[in-house]
Amino acid sequence: MTRIQRRLATTRAWLIACLALLLPFAASAQQGGLEIDIVGGNAQALPIAVVPMPYQGSGAAPETDVARVVREDLSRSGQFRGLPEQDMIERPTRGGEVNYATWRTLRQDFLVVGRVVDAGGGAYRVEYELFDVAKQERLLGIAMTGRANAMRDVGHQIADAIYEKILGVRGAFWTRIAYVTSTGTGDATRYALMVADADGHNPQVVVRSTEPLMSPSWSPDGRRLAYVSFEHNNNSAIYIQDLGTGARERVASFRGINSSPAFSPDGNRLALTLSRSGSPEIYVMDLGSKALTQLTSQMGIDTEPVWSADGRSIYFTSDRGGRPQVYQVPATGGSATRVTFQGNYNASPTVSFDDSKIAVAQGSGNVYRIALLDRSLGTPRWSTLSPGSLDESPSFAPNASMVLYAGREGARGVLYAVSADGRVRQRLVLADGNVREPAWGPYRQR
Repeated sequence: MTRIQRRLATTRAWLIACLALLLPFAASAQQGGLEIDIVGGNAQALPIAVVPMPYQGSGAAPETDVARVVREDLSRSGQFRGLPEQDMIERPTRGGEVNYATWRTLRQDFLVVGRVVDAGGGAYRVEYELFDVAKQERLLGIAMTGRANAMRDVGHQIADAIYEKILGVRGAFWTRIAYVTSTGTGDATRYALMVADADGHNPQVVVRSTEPLMSPSWSPDGRRLAYVSFEHNNNSAIYIQDLGTGARERVASFRGINSSPAFSPDGNRLALTLSRSGSPEIYVMDLGSKALTQLTSQMGIDTEPVWSADGRSIYFTSDRGGRPQVYQVPATGGSATRVTFQGNYNASPTVSFDDSKIAVAQGSGNVYRIALLDRSLGTPRWSTLSPGSLDESPSFAPNASMVLYAGREGARGVLYAVSADGRVRQRLVLADGNVREPAWGPYRQR
């Protein structure tokens, strides 16, 4: 049975059997250990020192180490190499205290200093500065305010600002991810759709169910999630849930398969897989009128649609050629063209914001790894991003700097965020079990 067939189970029993092959999940909302796993060295990574930012105020200090959040964000991107805190022989907190010779001796290209002060009313203000060490030039000098429970958000936003100032590309650390967990076995299995920060912290339950949950997909404004649930007559159905109000709507519950929802870039349409006419095919639904447009009509399985950045076409997985490969079809209908040719199994595509890169689950024998097809230089080039043997469900960060995916570690299902060059990988482990079906959310409103 192929992975595509497992995802296209037409009955609850078939789905349960398939999920059992992937190990029982765990629905604990408690965050377990986070570990930045350096799997190689990136000679192009920029050395940066993020100096600890002490609390300089009365009352209790915030629990969050803002400087550590910034340092870890930048390091896991693969674009920066953070100087370990123990190697910092000086600890300036403002520009006037910076001795550039020290940081040149430590071979640092960039330096971040700052401090946390009491902003009153239970809030804190982080005052930070970014310096170019070689030029002895201040690049940023900004103050950000947040309450105690939002200081990780402040740290992520600082990392985003530094990333963008140095690289000219918007950072994606202050974003969220969605994923599915479950606990128990057989009829006692319980499922949960979760949302957390991009680094795995602050997990929140969106919905719990005694029936399977699958395929979360973010709306472009980050306010809604589309997903598949089997709670309606024990058959698959597609729901859209508002994350702010908790209100949800069932938008597809046709006979047979209802799966793989994906919001269009304008948020007004939903690509999905339906088998209402027989074989699983790709459709587009207008979310206002609920009108359907069928895009494919082939024997075999067409599934896992994702939109191009401009919304004019849809990538999807199909076995029409005998084995799963990625194809592309106009969003208004027409002939589909094959996109992937290397290897005999390429599925679950995720597309970068500029359409230049496609990450897939690439199979060979019984080994499935995350692979990247880079088309930015004209001649397509493949690279392998993950080292596992059962890796799946890749999802690009909104700036395409990292890819989120699901894998295994021993008897445990885990999430990984890997830099797009494959050099740096972060493991996100839930405390009590396993996790699958990750989806990286869009940029949050500034």
